[in-house]
Amino acid sequence: MTDNMIEISGLTKTFGTFQALKGIDMIIPKGSVFGFVGPNGAGKSTTMSIIATLMLPTEGTVKVDGLDVTEHPHEVRKKIGYMPDFFGVYDQLKTEEYLHFYGGSYGIPRKEREQLIPQLLELVNLSDKKDAYVDSLSRGMKQRLCLARCLVHDPELLILDEPASGLDPRARIEMREILKELKSMGKTIIISSHILPELAEMVDEIGVIEHGSMIAVGNINRIQQQLMAKRQLTIKTSGRQEELKQFLLDQPLVQGVFIDGAKLEVQFSGQDAEQAALLKHILLADYEVISYQEQQTDLEDIFLAITKGGGAEQ
Repeated sequence: MTDNMIEISGLTKTFGTFQALKGIDMIIPKGSVFGFVGPNGAGKSTTMSIIATLMLPTEGTVKVDGLDVTEHPHEVRKKIGYMPDFFGVYDQLKTEEYLHFYGGSYGIPRKEREQLIPQLLELVNLSDKKDAYVDSLSRGMKQRLCLARCLVHDPELLILDEPASGLDPRARIEMREILKELKSMGKTIIISSHILPELAEMVDEIGVIEHGSMIAVGNINRIQQQLMAKRQLTIKTSGRQEELKQFLLDQPLVQGVFIDGAKLEVQFSGQDAEQAALLKHILLADYEVISYQEQQTDLEDIFLAITKGGGAEQ
C-alpha cells in the first residue's frame, strides 16, 4: 500500500464557465495533519467535497489510500470521516441515539455500538450529555457531537471543513485538544481555515489556495523562510533609542527602524548568524540591551504574506 493517504494530480473543477479549481496538485502522507488555508470561495470546500466523493472532478485524479475516488467511491467512504462546514442534526434524538443511528447506517452491530459510543462520547467530552436531546446542546457541543459521528466507523482519514467556525474561545480550545488526541491516535487529518493559528504546533504542512490555485504547499517553517525575507526584530533598551536607530540604519542588512517607546522595531533581511552578529555589534557599541528577539510569524501572517505577495515557490 502507498505511504500517502491523499494524492491529487491536476485536479480541475468547473461549474459552467466558472473554474473553481485550476490544476491542484497535493500529497498528504499518512498520519499527518494538513492545514488547508484560503479565503472564502478559494476552492477549499470544493476540493474537500471531491476527496469525500461528494462531487466529481472535471479533470485530474484524486486518490485516497491508493483508491481513485471516482472509480472506488464506496471503498473510499469507508476510509473517511467528513465534517462539512454546514451540517444538520436530528433534533428529536438524544445524543446517544444520534450516534446509534449513524453507527447502524455503517452496519456496525448494536452490541459493538454499545461499547463504542461511550468511548466516542468520552473522547469528545460529552459523556455527561448522553441522554440530552441534540437540540438542547450548545453549538460547540453539536460540533463535537458531529466529530464523534465522523469517527463512528473508525476512519483513517478525517476531512474537517472549518470545524471551529462560530465557536467561542473555550469551545475552540476543546476542539483543539480533541484534534491533538486524534493525531496521537495516528489519524490523517485535513483541516481548513480559521482554527489554524491555534493549531500551528500540530499541523505538519499547510497548503494555501487562492482563486482555485494552490499557491504554496509545504512545511510551515520552510514557507515562512521563503516569504519572510524581512524579519521583524524587537530590541528593548534602557535609553538612547534615537542614537541606536541611526546606528542600526548604518548596518547593511537593516531595512528600516521604528521607535516605539523603549523598543525599536527593526526590519532585518539577514539569517540567524547575521542576526547574532548584529546583536554583538550593538553590545560592542555600548548600548544597554534589555531584550532582543525576533517576532514570531503565525499562520495568519503567512497567509496574508502569500496572498499579498503572489505566492512562494512550490
